Amino acid sequence: MASFIGAMAIADLVKSTLGPKGMDKILQSTGRGHSVTVTNDGATILKSLHIDNPAAKVLVDISKVQDDEVGDGTTSVVVLAGELLREAEKLVTSKIHPMTIIAGYRMAAECAREALLKRVMDNKENAEKFRSDLMKIAMTTLCSKILSQDKEHFAEMAVDAIFRLKGSTNLESIQIIKKPGGSLRDSFLDEGFILDKKIGIGQPKRIENAKILVANTAMDTDKVKIYGARVRVDSMTKVAEIEGAEKEKMKDKVNKILAHGINCFVNRQLIYNFPEELFADAGVLAIEHADFEGIERLGLVTGGEIASTFDNPESVKLGHCKLIEEIMIGEDKLIHFSGVAMGQACSIVLRGASHHVLDEAERSLHDALCVLSQTVNDSRVLLGGGWPEMVMAKEVDELARKTAGKKSHAIEAFSRALVAIPTTIADNAGLDSAELVAQLRAKHHNEGCNAGIDVISGAVGDMEERGIYEAFKVKQAVLLSATEAAEMILRVDEIITCAPRRREDRM
Repeated sequence: MASFIGAMAIADLVKSTLGPKGMDKILQSTGRGHSVTVTNDGATILKSLHIDNPAAKVLVDISKVQDDEVGDGTTSVVVLAGELLREAEKLVTSKIHPMTIIAGYRMAAECAREALLKRVMDNKENAEKFRSDLMKIAMTTLCSKILSQDKEHFAEMAVDAIFRLKGSTNLESIQIIKKPGGSLRDSFLDEGFILDKKIGIGQPKRIENAKILVANTAMDTDKVKIYGARVRVDSMTKVAEIEGAEKEKMKDKVNKILAHGINCFVNRQLIYNFPEELFADAGVLAIEHADFEGIERLGLVTGGEIASTFDNPESVKLGHCKLIEEIMIGEDKLIHFSGVAMGQACSIVLRGASHHVLDEAERSLHDALCVLSQTVNDSRVLLGGGWPEMVMAKEVDELARKTAGKKSHAIEAFSRALVAIPTTIADNAGLDSAELVAQLRAKHHNEGCNAGIDVISGAVGDMEERGIYEAFKVKQAVLLSATEAAEMILRVDEIITCAPRRREDRM
């Protein structure tokens, strides 16, 4: 029983973050520095928990997988799995074998999935409707997060960013830059690519039709680079000679780089004053210390490759863009590349009151982006707000009535667990959940009903009118992962502590 209890405790912990009126948690680390994160994202909360209970770890795992795979629905997965276990516990105490319960759950999950498949909508053909679907999905996802106040603004940004990707699910080329100051409303989406660096001294501030060489090489050869090298000299003039030779070497390298016919050089490592001076004389913009992610992205965006040797200029692919200029965001200067070769890239600049707000905004936006990029590929959508759960519960209930034997109890339990999600949404909004869920159930007995819980007005409302939509892929992942996790914990009958693996005695 211990395994059930641990898992249910975890589910109850994140239960209060579910839905549009869900509350946030403050995670305070016990380590040095007592860093504080404020978050609503189920996966983030569970990742940072310190857990001894083995069964609870399974739940943490599924929420992580859900976060990696579809990005959203991390809380729902855990709540559903917890409810399934709670129902299973009641059945086990009334002497039904866990295997029977598992078999019932299996049938129920299959049936629920079928029920969803019957009710999906797909507007891939109609571009305008598809876009509005995506907007609604983004707004529904952002509804339960910190961005709910300006959800139209952020949904618009997310949808634009995803449409630029043209169907790839690689979120690398969307860069999110966080700058404290201003309010969340000042966030914007920028076409080009923004590098969080300053432009060097005495170099051109704007370049048109730039040819960019992206490199990862050391530009600080003013010293002998061999570790532990000693040079014995017998007079000061010799030292000066060595220094002169090193300067020449550097000059050669700079000239080699300039031979590529570039006017912007971005390097990952530092550039000393001397080569920087040479670049400035040649009218080339040199940027040093561009962090690795930035530089990989820059290579990806401008269509250039990262080079580290410069002997044969013809084999190096240069990056191109129409304009490089310096822009100010808040207090900081950044470099902005616009008109890049790959139209897929864009930068989202988030502004906000404090670092905590920004971190949480980034997590929320990332969730929305993940869901949208999955939806672009698998364009089926469902209504939200507890509607899918009620549809599934109704079908599963009917299956329970048709099934003979003890399995029917398990199937019925499954439908009760599904209803727990709308119940929790209503509870978190401080509504009378029993009353609302009963009304919902009655409404759902009419065919083709769109009723769900409308948290804002605190009643049962039509989800299609409210524009509350969810991606089918998210719901399917929630359903299947939760069932499998519950099944796994149910199969356990006891927890054995085992000795740590002994290291072989190395002879």
